[in-house]
Amino acid sequence: MKTLLTILLGVILLNANAQSDTYSHADTIRGSITPERAWWDLLHYELQVKADPEEMYISGTNTITYKVLKLNDLLQIDLQLPMQIRKVMQDGNELYWFHEGENAYQIKLRTPQKPGETKVIKIWYEGNPVVAKRAPWDGGLSWSQDKSGKPFFGTSCQGLGASVWWPCKDHMYDEPDNGVLISVNVPKGIRDVSNGTLIKDKIDSDSSRTSVWEVKNPINNYGVNINVANYTFWKDTYKGLKGDLPLSFYVLPENLEKAKVQFNDVYRMLEAFEYWFGPYPFYEDGYKLVEVPYLGMEHQSSVTYGNGFKNGYLGRDLSETGWGLKWDFIIVHESGHEWFANNITYKDQADMWIHESFTNYSENLFVEYFYGKEAGAEYVRGTRKLIENKEPMISTYGVNSRSGIDIYYKGGNMLHTLRQVIANDEKWRSVLVGLNKEFYHQTVETKQIEDYLSEQSGMDLSYFFNQYLRTKNVPTLEWKQVKKKIEYRWTNCNADFKMPLDVKLNTMEKRIYPTTEWQKLKGKNLFIDPDYYIFEKKDRN
Repeated sequence: MKTLLTILLGVILLNANAQSDTYSHADTIRGSITPERAWWDLLHYELQVKADPEEMYISGTNTITYKVLKLNDLLQIDLQLPMQIRKVMQDGNELYWFHEGENAYQIKLRTPQKPGETKVIKIWYEGNPVVAKRAPWDGGLSWSQDKSGKPFFGTSCQGLGASVWWPCKDHMYDEPDNGVLISVNVPKGIRDVSNGTLIKDKIDSDSSRTSVWEVKNPINNYGVNINVANYTFWKDTYKGLKGDLPLSFYVLPENLEKAKVQFNDVYRMLEAFEYWFGPYPFYEDGYKLVEVPYLGMEHQSSVTYGNGFKNGYLGRDLSETGWGLKWDFIIVHESGHEWFANNITYKDQADMWIHESFTNYSENLFVEYFYGKEAGAEYVRGTRKLIENKEPMISTYGVNSRSGIDIYYKGGNMLHTLRQVIANDEKWRSVLVGLNKEFYHQTVETKQIEDYLSEQSGMDLSYFFNQYLRTKNVPTLEWKQVKKKIEYRWTNCNADFKMPLDVKLNTMEKRIYPTTEWQKLKGKNLFIDPDYYIFEKKDRN
């Protein structure tokens, strides 16, 4: 069962080098803030795409507006083979470019780039993008058909990168401050659904259809998507914390009735997550849920869905507690990423725990909101069987590397443990809301999140994060009964680990403060609060 779920959840995700200490020059170009990236600040993308499903072919342009930060005459743009750049223009001049590695282009600029200026560059490109083999984890284009034989396809590219299907500055640290304009042309009888608000939708002279979508907020590259089908749709409004939030739902015609029932979880999700995390972060761009031919993905304001209109994860309860079958996993989990991934975004993929740990934990909070605190706790504890403890949750920086499955389940249990350490539910909720306010529409590093949690909790939590994020070891409370006293200490941990722990001595509840040195207290029959993710070793000698 564990092996099956591991495959389904994409342990082999995103980057073949994630488990290796050896990285290529191409890995560094893809994953680092190179000098050819650092000198310019991304302001806006205008992406025009023509998609040919019969040939599985994409062509188009990307017009990039940026601000010059310092002098340079080389600009890095990423586009992955077999896609190809065909032409680059700036200020009426056609520009020369060359490859650095297979998937990075260095563009030689002719016009002086003066710091403080706003500049525009336009790129023409085309090709057959990589076909996703197991979307969304391996990335690329998923090409399919609906029951009537009409094209049904979409993009998913986290980790692999948006440059698998369009040319961009493919690093998470820099998002377009002024958003994106996405224009997609597709053949007759189908339509595109992308991020943001539909501002133009027209039938062209050749009977093809062009849809233009405007994203007003900053957006990470992998969040930009196209989804194409013979969609039917309906709209609604959710009255949320910031007023009226436009909602749109796009599905294949044969699934309309099922979707109108199943998609009610969107309203429950918004109610729970606005309570726990604060306002939905993209009111200006609305919220869409869009059916796709793969499992689903957290594309900003255009969340994609392929969970078969079933509760749980493809009809399964990952926690095996029963609570996971009371809601649609993909709706809740992928929408949770609107707060943690799309609002608060990692700068480097090594910090992907920020996305996945908080969003995994959001499942627990959703259960708690509707079914009670103990139900939420049971759910998150039930996922512990999926934790592997094979590697730290933070991976290698600067090479587009990420850790494995533990950023989900271990990360969720880590945050559940931290809640017990703080021991104040109102403060904990205010910390979660505060995170989304403090880092609103920002790219962040782990240290910023650590420092904020320490500051807001009033505790130095460096020992906590150093243990749970930077080692694979699970702290173990070793204890023994010596006559009428209990002796205890932390083991399998860093030397400075000092997490407090709630226990019971017979029926008396008590908080103890173990260190790696032996301590004693009076009492018998020690019981550890199960909401702490730790191991226990009782010395019976």
